[in-house]
Amino acid sequence: MEAKKVYEVTLNSGKKMPMIGLGTATAPLPSNEALISILVDAIEIGYRHFDTAAVYGSEESLGKAISKALELGLIKNRDEVFITSKLWCTHAHPNLVLPALKTTLKKLGLEYVDLYLIHWPVRLRQDVVGFNYTGEDVIPFDIKGTWKAMEDCNKLGLAKSIGVSNFGIKKLSLILENGTIPPAVNQVQLNPSWQQGKLKDFCKQKGIHMSAWSPLGGYKVFWGSNVVMENPILHEIAEARNKTIAQIALRWILEQGTSAIVKSFNKERMKQNLEIFDWELSQEELDKINKIPQCIPYNAEMFVSKNGPYKSLEELFE
Repeated sequence: MEAKKVYEVTLNSGKKMPMIGLGTATAPLPSNEALISILVDAIEIGYRHFDTAAVYGSEESLGKAISKALELGLIKNRDEVFITSKLWCTHAHPNLVLPALKTTLKKLGLEYVDLYLIHWPVRLRQDVVGFNYTGEDVIPFDIKGTWKAMEDCNKLGLAKSIGVSNFGIKKLSLILENGTIPPAVNQVQLNPSWQQGKLKDFCKQKGIHMSAWSPLGGYKVFWGSNVVMENPILHEIAEARNKTIAQIALRWILEQGTSAIVKSFNKERMKQNLEIFDWELSQEELDKINKIPQCIPYNAEMFVSKNGPYKSLEELFE
């Protein structure tokens, strides 16, 4: 099987990142063996960017899949894959960042990650386990101090690039004003039904690459929505172009200068999601997509409470 060629973007850190990554967040998570096999298949198909996080429980399987792919000769060396992981909210504190990254590297069996992100602009009490928390578990978050610790991870060579996830303009500005290394990436929820125009313009102006998680709206997952995959405008364009709705949505994301983290463990769909680099949407199609009514598929309201640091969703996302 000939692996598909994926375009790359050069980040402000000078490092190159493939424009399509495979996400590994799902519930329930497949068994270790099943997940390793899926990820090895993905490498064989042509994926070279993999997105994991401390809270996903997939770091160990991903590390084993990379070892297996090396063993099988699907990749010649570790440098051929780009690995993103994320600092979970329980460790979003200046003193906890480096130990958290070291734990991640141990699970991955790697000496460095290519990109390390602060998962949310949120700090949770350290005794919170997994996703079992409410707004009452959210405690004040020291953005400046935590970002300084991220910079230390970069300087130590443990994270080749550093960035954030789910950060709005106000919080990004705070980092840019106080840090010495700008975020290379801001990974956010972005799709044709949640286009993030203002944030996209801000990131572009500041040289921060925007990456889309949930580019298909989290279709058929417990928190997701059908706003992308059952959108009549995307459906009409897909029919006319003889493409899948997912391919239209992903191509639209690419044409925004944004990369996408896709999450399908189905081999056929994994292939289809890479078949978006050798064609373009017309201006008329782009205009139609730009008129799609906007709604956020996942609003993260569990980080909001009347007694916590974020009393509204506006405060969380600003």
